[in-house]
Amino acid sequence: MHDTQAPSTRVPAPPARVAAGLRRPARRPAAIPRRPWRGAAQSPMDRSVLWLYAATRVGVWLTAYCAGWLFAGDGSGRAAPSLLGRWQQWDWDHYLKIAEHGYFGGPPGSGGAPTADNREAFFPGFPLLLRAVHAVLIPQWTAAGLAISFVAGAVAVLALARIARLEAVTAGRPGAGSGDDAGRLEAVTPGRPGAGSGDDAGRHAVFYLLLSPCAVFLAAGYTEALFLAVALPCWLAARQGRWAAAGLLGCAACAVRVSGLFLAAALVVRFVTAGREARGSWWPAGWLVLPALPAAAYCWFLHARTGDWMDWKHAQERGWYRRFDSPWQAWGHTWHAAFSHTQSTPYALLFQFELAAMVVGLALLGLLLWRRRWAEAVYLALTLWALGTSYWYMSVPRASLLWWPLWTVAAGWTLRRPWLRTAYVAVAGPLATVLAVAFTSGRWAG
Repeated sequence: MHDTQAPSTRVPAPPARVAAGLRRPARRPAAIPRRPWRGAAQSPMDRSVLWLYAATRVGVWLTAYCAGWLFAGDGSGRAAPSLLGRWQQWDWDHYLKIAEHGYFGGPPGSGGAPTADNREAFFPGFPLLLRAVHAVLIPQWTAAGLAISFVAGAVAVLALARIARLEAVTAGRPGAGSGDDAGRLEAVTPGRPGAGSGDDAGRHAVFYLLLSPCAVFLAAGYTEALFLAVALPCWLAARQGRWAAAGLLGCAACAVRVSGLFLAAALVVRFVTAGREARGSWWPAGWLVLPALPAAAYCWFLHARTGDWMDWKHAQERGWYRRFDSPWQAWGHTWHAAFSHTQSTPYALLFQFELAAMVVGLALLGLLLWRRRWAEAVYLALTLWALGTSYWYMSVPRASLLWWPLWTVAAGWTLRRPWLRTAYVAVAGPLATVLAVAFTSGRWAG
């Protein structure tokens, strides 16, 4: 009789690499991509965003075409103005004069004295680029300005989609509101888990920007599209801890608009509030000095010609009543212009839009502070302070195009509440059409 040995109940020893520890080894943080724009049009989100951008450009130009026929002269005209001529409105004239003659050359400028049209109020970035494109690529001035805005707008929507995607994926995670998001790039890479909701957020944010009431200014030869084309990649670089790129892009933004200085302040706050792991050290802070250089150089140029360091600010006061008033006085003056029947009805309607846009901006500022998004709150607070302390509000709705947190927040809300998207389309769509018709028919649109 053979003794049978009971089978051992002891668990076999695990392989050596498992026995060393049952926890998964910590994932190595994803490296920051050195060329984040490589393959920009290869992901499904990018292709859909660019398709949306192209489709809305067709819609804007169709509106401009119809506006020219509907409002040709006094209503009895038999020929519509040229299609390019419909974009030669308001501020475009200032950019064109600067590009053609400089700040003090040609009529109506003279010598070193301030020009009669106060063109010094406009920063030189867009006119310099306009002159370069005109000299090298497109001889027709208006077409050159429209081409700049078209290309810049495409860059801007791609950058906005990436920012919204990054915020959607990092929302609710520890440290999502501050620090370096480079370690979370794996989560937003197309084709990886979690990319779907992020891609949806990117598409939604771009959709809301392109359908915003003042979206016509993204197509016109104005500075909004060009500013977004450098400011949004600048902010994306800061979110990813690439401070050299952020400083250089912020420098370009300051050359285009004074709003670049507000962006520079937000970059500093972002850098300070970022964790030690995100910064690595304090030496990258030197890059954040760059955005101040274009503004300093422009002030020096104006002082050399006029003896006034702040001539650009004084030109705004002379031409657009942007003198300092308290916030409550500015609100009162705007309210009076909107509802006291002292202005013609088109201007009164635009002042009503100004008030509504200021309310939206203040509500967004409160939300950013509540969420402790300090850097974005600083950018928006400085913008609202500059716009809300002049004699009356002017171009606040147009400035809302530059409030990228507005579009990313809206994208997050509508992903969870689809009915808000329908409500936005129902309100913003008609307003965008009205303002596009107003601008391309020569009426003031903000």
